[in-house]
Amino acid sequence: MSRAVVGFLQVVVLVAGAPILAGLVRKVRARLEGRAGPPIAQPWRDLRKLLGKERIVPEHTSWVFAVAPLVVMCSVGLVAAIVPFASTRTPFGSAGDLFAVVYLLLLGTVFLALGGLDPGTAFGGMGASREMTLAALAEPTVLLAVFALSVPAGSSNLSAIVAATLAHPARVATLQSVLALAAFAVVTLAECGRLPVDNPSTHLELTMIHEAMVLEYAGPDLALVELASAMRLAVFAGLLANLFFPWGIATTTSPLEVVLGMAALAGKVACLGVALAVFEVFVAKLRLFRVPELLAASFVLAFLAVTASFFLT
Repeated sequence: MSRAVVGFLQVVVLVAGAPILAGLVRKVRARLEGRAGPPIAQPWRDLRKLLGKERIVPEHTSWVFAVAPLVVMCSVGLVAAIVPFASTRTPFGSAGDLFAVVYLLLLGTVFLALGGLDPGTAFGGMGASREMTLAALAEPTVLLAVFALSVPAGSSNLSAIVAATLAHPARVATLQSVLALAAFAVVTLAECGRLPVDNPSTHLELTMIHEAMVLEYAGPDLALVELASAMRLAVFAGLLANLFFPWGIATTTSPLEVVLGMAALAGKVACLGVALAVFEVFVAKLRLFRVPELLAASFVLAFLAVTASFFLT
């Protein structure tokens, strides 16, 4: 029961904090660009406004279009419940496996792409094809990057990987960890649609990827998609923080340790959000045909990390 409570709290904190993280990134970026920027809580205000609007469904769409936002939301929420964010003692601990987590995230990506294709619009098809191209390049990199950490831990379970790193802190500074960190950081930008891969603040035809798939959604459906997008960013930031810098995470289900683990997670994710905003100010978006080169480079880094984990462990 205590593990179930931890999983429930992780989901609640992620749902409540993900829009705040998105608002923090916007605010810091605006300040660095010399603008006042919207309030940090603005994403929540936008979601509340969308939830109060009428649900509009394009003509001739199937059940896929209606189900896609729910699948995206539920897949990210399930990942939040089983991944060690606040504590290594999560519900369905054996289900918190590297491969299960990656394919749950991929399930949401696939359904969102199908939802973009279902109305039969040019924008939706363009965005879906681009999204699946990036997913085909990014998902193997996520697997390899985390697999490099699982080799010395002797398990692909994320809780076991975090616990092994806590028991042997020197592993953070090893060659395979540094290479895996670099690969995971690059692929996080691609998975979350951030610069230089995608620009979430634009709707230009030649550049948008994620936004092209969700143009036909409105009202509560669009609110679910936007919330799931913010949660995806928070999930990847949490994974980056706890897999490579796990200090502060609880190792029991003690209420005090879980609360401290939540606070540590919030602090690390906020720091990563600020770093992301600073990074986006100083980089430009890549041309679409240059993005595969960036993802290929991250795949090479992840492959080298796996190789190093076998030969240097």
